[in-house]
Amino acid sequence: MEVQRNFFIFAFLFISFLLWQEWQKQSFLNDYQNKKNSIDFHIDPEKNNHQNQIIIKNDVIRLVVNMYGGDIEEASLLAYKDKLNSSKPLKLLETASDFVYQAQSGLIGKDGPDNAENYIRPLYHARKNFFELENNKEELRVPISFIKDNNIIYTKTFILKSGKYDVQVEYNIHNLSNDNLQLRMFGQLKQTIKLPKQRDIYSGNFALQTFRGSAYSSTDSKYEKYKFDNISKNQQLHILTKSGWVAMLQQYFTVAWIPEEDVNLNTIYTSYINHNIASIGYKSPLINIPSNSQSIIKSKLWIGPAIQKEMALVAPNLDLTVDYGWLWFLSQPLFKLLSILYNLIGNWGFSIILITFIMKAITYPLTKAQYVSMAKMRKLQPKINEIKKNFGNNKQRMSQEMMNLYKKEKINPLGGCLPVFIQMPIFLSLYYMLIGSVELRHAPFLLWIKDLSNQDPYYVLPIIMGITMFFIQKTSSNNISDPLQKKIMHFMPIIFTVFFLWFPSGLVLYYIVSNLVTIIQQKIILFNLKNE
Repeated sequence: MEVQRNFFIFAFLFISFLLWQEWQKQSFLNDYQNKKNSIDFHIDPEKNNHQNQIIIKNDVIRLVVNMYGGDIEEASLLAYKDKLNSSKPLKLLETASDFVYQAQSGLIGKDGPDNAENYIRPLYHARKNFFELENNKEELRVPISFIKDNNIIYTKTFILKSGKYDVQVEYNIHNLSNDNLQLRMFGQLKQTIKLPKQRDIYSGNFALQTFRGSAYSSTDSKYEKYKFDNISKNQQLHILTKSGWVAMLQQYFTVAWIPEEDVNLNTIYTSYINHNIASIGYKSPLINIPSNSQSIIKSKLWIGPAIQKEMALVAPNLDLTVDYGWLWFLSQPLFKLLSILYNLIGNWGFSIILITFIMKAITYPLTKAQYVSMAKMRKLQPKINEIKKNFGNNKQRMSQEMMNLYKKEKINPLGGCLPVFIQMPIFLSLYYMLIGSVELRHAPFLLWIKDLSNQDPYYVLPIIMGITMFFIQKTSSNNISDPLQKKIMHFMPIIFTVFFLWFPSGLVLYYIVSNLVTIIQQKIILFNLKNE
């Protein structure tokens, strides 16, 4: 026995050692892959000042570019305000002490001027430090240049167009040396994972949240979200693809690098930097530039609101970054219908009211079936009570007798629940549409409702919604004989009112109108049933 015990202890220790070795090996491989993928350039405070920056501006965006590397370290959307009633434009990209969100790009490889291993960036030069698109011009080209000692001229050009949020980033490499060059372009987005409290719009709000994180599109996958949690846990992407893009998403806004589609393969990667910064990017295939020749490499950067029709023109599947959750197949057509109504009416609130009438008209047959079923169940209540009295001790027999009764009277006991099941997906899809469509951000309705995508500041609409729900529940609870269920039904309007206090006012408006129409339909249906 002693020999057997020693053998098992030895075997256990040996297997544990092998598992530990494998874990160490896997951990090393993960760290190696992450380091291999990572293109990290430390932010040097001395290089991150106004003297080393230029400003590029068209009529919708304002960019601040650091001349060390030519990265976009700040981007403001001039047509979108930071907050409701604020005069400040929304700052989408920024570089601050507590938060970093940048769009970086460069040339890496043996002959690239950007050296990620030594954190070296080329210092570009421009003819001035402020560039603005003139009113009568359609395009603004801003070239910045860097000349290497061995007669290689690198020119990085930012191209902005009037009214457009996509920025073309173009590299022109003029090789005047006697050597052949080998390099590749990269474009990456990096962002602080944990938001500071003052920047977290969801802190203290238990309503459903939109997705914040990275995403990508490839030859094999039209659209995939990739959480910051995956990146921080060293679950890094390494995807080879001919086409696609990489992006970072947040509520209403998207930043995305769209590389040129190539016969060779681009590489999509993610990396975890400095323990709190996630990055997603791409690397182009290796490019050979013979001596005394030049080559051009291009990429696009979308940096702005998630406007579906415009994003679809910039890159295939980029419009899918509008996050409608798992009910996107309902939210998308609802938004298209809502947009058509808005183009006719000119007010998103009245468009929501009109779409509510349309949805209630479509679901009217189900609503009618619900109240017909409820009325029949009310008439059958004495017979149901009699069955319960006679077979109360025999649950199986009681269930059989009740099913026979329903079959004889041609009643579906679940008929009253069907409209609720139908309405819930519509309700949720409208919710995702309201909090995911940038067109509804800061959209006013009437009087005190200045933003349909945000909660009612005075909670008037949720209270009205609770009152309308009370009238509906008062009629519905007449079919319930159980006292406990009746009490629960009476408390439902109060519970829903509390939940709706934090919901978007546009959604509460939809529910109020839906309840009012339901009350009217209820009265008409029940009146017709009495007269039959």
